[in-house]
Amino acid sequence: MALTKTFLSTAVPRLSLVASSFYSSPFKVKYAQQIRSMSRQVISTNNAPAALGPYSQAIVSDGLVFVSGQIPINPASGQIESQDIVGQTEQVLKNLEAILVASGSSIANVVKTTCFLDDINEWPAMNEVYGKVFHTAPPARSAFEVGKLPKNAKVEIEAIAKLNNSSSA
Repeated sequence: MALTKTFLSTAVPRLSLVASSFYSSPFKVKYAQQIRSMSRQVISTNNAPAALGPYSQAIVSDGLVFVSGQIPINPASGQIESQDIVGQTEQVLKNLEAILVASGSSIANVVKTTCFLDDINEWPAMNEVYGKVFHTAPPARSAFEVGKLPKNAKVEIEAIAKLNNSSSA
């Protein structure tokens, strides 16, 4: 009991001192700056298909652009026009590029993509089209076969990119 009283009598004032130091000048200012740098901005463009559900085409946060998975919908018609993997991959990459440009980024700034295919056997054809767009310093990438994609698409690609004004690591 005496130990507990001693601990509390010395620990509580120390905790109060730490808390008051945190909320005083340089700590509070630095914390507020960190909160501001973690803001997020919703990106939306008519040059890419509208989101099919409760999600954004992309989000910009802390110098990065997070582009939601794009399927091969032509934004002008609202339809998937190509039935083959080559045409669908071309449209998906056009959609990605339109969103990246709208966010203040570009295909050249993409650091990571994730590709979803309804048939992994079509990976070589998708990869050929992908390689024409990401020909110099291609981003990190994962590719998976999935059971089914929205609107029966053959391919969906999501991306993470740096903003154009972000400094390189």
